[in-house]
Amino acid sequence: MSLNTMLRDAISANLAETVADYKNFHRTPELSMQEMQTAETIRSTLEELGLETRTFGGTGIVSVIENGEGPVVAYRADIDGLPIAEDTGYDYASTAEGTLPDGSTSKVMHGCGHDTHITVGLYLARYLVEHKDLWSGSVVMIFQPGEETGEGARAMLDDGLWESTVKPEVIYGQHVWPGKAGHIYVAKGTAMAMSDCIKVTVRGKQAHGSQPENSVDPIVLGAYMITRLQSIVSREISGRDMAVITVGTFHGGLKENIIPDSAEFKLNIRTFNEEVREIVLNRVERIILAEAQASGAPEPIIEDMYRFPRCYNDPATTDTFLDVLGSELGEAQVHLDQAVTGSEDFGAFGDDIDVPYVYWFFGGYSPANFDGDEPPAGNHSPFFAPDDVETTLETGIRAALSAVLSTVGK
Repeated sequence: MSLNTMLRDAISANLAETVADYKNFHRTPELSMQEMQTAETIRSTLEELGLETRTFGGTGIVSVIENGEGPVVAYRADIDGLPIAEDTGYDYASTAEGTLPDGSTSKVMHGCGHDTHITVGLYLARYLVEHKDLWSGSVVMIFQPGEETGEGARAMLDDGLWESTVKPEVIYGQHVWPGKAGHIYVAKGTAMAMSDCIKVTVRGKQAHGSQPENSVDPIVLGAYMITRLQSIVSREISGRDMAVITVGTFHGGLKENIIPDSAEFKLNIRTFNEEVREIVLNRVERIILAEAQASGAPEPIIEDMYRFPRCYNDPATTDTFLDVLGSELGEAQVHLDQAVTGSEDFGAFGDDIDVPYVYWFFGGYSPANFDGDEPPAGNHSPFFAPDDVETTLETGIRAALSAVLSTVGK
């Protein structure tokens, strides 16, 4: 099923306006759970369409587009930026700053492409409102904060989203990434990894650097922990299973000739299924505690920071999605892909009420970017931003409309 010609014509006619809106969002990113200006712009845009809005989870915006009897569908777009100094060189590059949880300031960038997601979501709402003759039912538009920290979906759900909003029969969402503009990439079944983020405070005993015998060195101890943690995947997980353990930060001490009394590192764990996840978490704790005991150190402090749930694309719904998008964009533009090791909290919306969902990726780069030896910059890079903005946005809007209308379309 392809989109109605009137919809395609409207998308093309409004493309310059769409790009301008995208660039405005790109210039003004905000950090996770602090998206006040972004949320207000989304709210005012939806209200200009004649829609009512509600707030969930602090800065999450939800609007239900009602159009008579029929199925109920939800569509989610995330809205937060990242603490990155942009280096794309575009004239609409972000110079925004934000305050991190520790009180420090940072440059902020839409380095994961959520500016694209906001724009696509708002134009999806616009076309649904302007072309109600093409569909019937209800569409729940969800603009979610705090995806980057894994807080936003859970905050909206804990704030009563599904208790006070009509429940959908299926949920859709998508993400721009470093693929070819005009192309769609989707996995069937497991689509993205679960993620657990942990902070470890290694406790030792302070001493002068010239007298190590009087210390319990938390830096050396931390180094042993980090090295040993890498053996979990190579020696305690089957080669048939996927797991990734990454230590992203390690801090300890203030002066080169003082052995500190503590050090800190943070690690990130990615797994595809719950059984492997529990094994890895158990082994992480065992190794950290055992290394501390072997060094005669006080017991370290192991704290959960945040986690991302599974993202599991319902196979039957994904098959329908593939057929619909193949018809709309051309089968050569739609790819059945493998699961990715990145993580998302999108799946929580469907898992909490046990409804199927599909989450897919759409490309942001023109073909020339794939001709060299180096791949184009990926998400979370200071260089990441679609270079073929028109095609990227047009594809995102057509994909969103096609998915939603596959359920509520006449």
